Amino acid sequence: MPDSVLARLPPGSLRFVIAFGVLLLVSLLVLLRRPAGPLVRAAAAAGVPDPAALFLSLSAGANASIKADLRALTAGPHLAGTPPAAGPAAHVLDRLRAAGLQTLTREYSPLLSYPGNASLALLRPDGSLLARLSLDEPADEARPRRLVAPYHAYAPSGGAVAEAVFVNLGREEDYAALERLGVGVRGRVAVARRGGGYRGGVVTRAAEKGAVAVLIAGREDGGVERGVVLLGGPGDPLTPGWAATGGAERLAFDDEAVKRRFPKIPSMPVSAETAEEIIRSLGGPAIPAKWQDGLGVDAGGVGPGPTLVNFTYQEDRKFETIQDIFGVIKGSEEPDRYVILGNHRDAWTYGAVDPNSGTASLLDIVRRLGIMLQSGWRPRRSIILCSWDAEEFGMIGSTEWVEENLADLHSKAVAYLNVDCAVQGVGFFAGSTPQLDKLLVDVTRQVKDPDVTGKMVHDTWSEMNGGISIERLARTDSDFAPFLHHAGIPSVDLYYGNEFPGYHTALDSYSWMEKHGDPLFLRHLAITEIWGLLALHLADDPVLPFDYQVYAKQLQEHTNALSALMSNSQAVNLMNGFINDLSGAAMEVLKEGKKLQQLDLYDENARMRRRLLNDRLLLAERSFLQAEGLQGRGWFKHLLYSPPEDYESKLSFFPGIADAISRSGNLSAEEREASIQHEVWKVSRAIQRAASVLRGEFSRQNDPSNFSSLVTP
Repeated sequence: MPDSVLARLPPGSLRFVIAFGVLLLVSLLVLLRRPAGPLVRAAAAAGVPDPAALFLSLSAGANASIKADLRALTAGPHLAGTPPAAGPAAHVLDRLRAAGLQTLTREYSPLLSYPGNASLALLRPDGSLLARLSLDEPADEARPRRLVAPYHAYAPSGGAVAEAVFVNLGREEDYAALERLGVGVRGRVAVARRGGGYRGGVVTRAAEKGAVAVLIAGREDGGVERGVVLLGGPGDPLTPGWAATGGAERLAFDDEAVKRRFPKIPSMPVSAETAEEIIRSLGGPAIPAKWQDGLGVDAGGVGPGPTLVNFTYQEDRKFETIQDIFGVIKGSEEPDRYVILGNHRDAWTYGAVDPNSGTASLLDIVRRLGIMLQSGWRPRRSIILCSWDAEEFGMIGSTEWVEENLADLHSKAVAYLNVDCAVQGVGFFAGSTPQLDKLLVDVTRQVKDPDVTGKMVHDTWSEMNGGISIERLARTDSDFAPFLHHAGIPSVDLYYGNEFPGYHTALDSYSWMEKHGDPLFLRHLAITEIWGLLALHLADDPVLPFDYQVYAKQLQEHTNALSALMSNSQAVNLMNGFINDLSGAAMEVLKEGKKLQQLDLYDENARMRRRLLNDRLLLAERSFLQAEGLQGRGWFKHLLYSPPEDYESKLSFFPGIADAISRSGNLSAEEREASIQHEVWKVSRAIQRAASVLRGEFSRQNDPSNFSSLVTP
């Protein structure tokens, strides 16, 4: 073993080096197809650590390594499609190569959106100038300015000279409150403040109400939140469903599918100071008491007028080259099964939280896996480590890659493990598809809590929430979206801290992270270890650690919640029988897996039986996909956890049912029930498909899973 490798190992690791030698010998015997069972058992008896233990043994000094990587990655702004984006890309490539990983890159040419010219002024009722308003970000103190000016990507060019109305967070309930006050926004500029959900949804809601432009206020700390307002899902807007390669087909801008992707009115993020100056100038009814908390104004009403707002914005759309980067570790036994880890590296500003806290954590996983590879370890299944580009423009880098490799991923991807903002505050948070819950919980029992001495992450996670709480991934704000919502690949998302106040602002800097976010970089270390252990179990466990009984239980909870919302609708009750069938299939699979785990790892018959079982486990999630996608939103294909059309929907599951409910306002009771029942049947059939896949057999016509008798003709 080279001296350089020994130097990088923590003190006292010589015994591990010897152990690695034993593991290497075992691997050679396997490759030569020689009986290795007795030697494996002897190695285990001698105390040879498993891959998880080896990974954790490489933690010494890791926080310092992560800190150094984060400092390098955030030395300057690196917006996708701009020249400075090359710096972090080169850093990631260098670290992958230094670890000895096979590296690949893939370039795409999507349509990106940048700010051109913009202006904002306050006018008197007669149209004369009252004040020129700043569009700068107060928190951006760098001179000369290095950051892109605050803007909304894909907001259309346009302008307005009109009265303004303060709409609070821009939700449906806020417009209802204005209506009760006799105030509307038709033909006016809507002034909102952040916190009302996806900014693209806020703009769309305002346009539906007749507004001609939207201004969204930043925080009192001087930060102004940049962001995308693209509609209808992630990915390049001109290549929906296929990759934006150099010579790819691109839809025309006047294509209806393309026009639906862009907001109809211009919008702009502004500082809290600028928004408050507009609000102070407004007359009309008094601002409701519930809206005043944290507003920062002591005068003014909700409007309209009497002052006028003069707003202009010129968008600069252009095709730019983006680059995804991959590190690949080929599996020793099942190289055609992929465990995929991903993080994006592009940022609106410096990106210390979003996303490069995750990038630095990913690079520490790379470092550890590289040492393990040099010592003789190889995973059973292939591991692919991904650095995505242009996530901030709507998960473009990951989406284009998934679309380009969809058939391969459908048959070979085991799981996708995502980390975006690894550290943005206190407390561990996680989202996943339910079959991965148990593995996720078990892994947190092996990782030390970064904030409480003597406790594991599992302990503080449970205490924080009064029990373990795992989110379901129905949102579309990070790179798990194409993997789960489009490709049906089991997914996980991990992060520390529920919310970051400097999100997408100049405050997202290395200085903030070093002083406030994670001074000792121990939260980064915890995320790294949870992320890496998840990957190792999925790549190395002989039987995939999926538990579909947990999935069935979660679906039952969803159905109960939906039934309560629908007043025990008979259509909803239809699903119960299908869920019971899935639960039964899941129990059969668990029993089969336990039996197979007891068999000799190197027995060819047992190896084939495990392979077949694992294929059923990884393909079951694909059963929840519908080929034609959701009605009117064909890119989203997952019937359980795609996002609902209405971003204010009360349902974060069963999106087709949620859409049917939100679209049923003008339908008769009979039509509404029929529409919802049709979507319930779609979900029920998907659950039935999953049960059949787990059992590994064709559906039987006379099987008890035929529940049509529960529905009145």
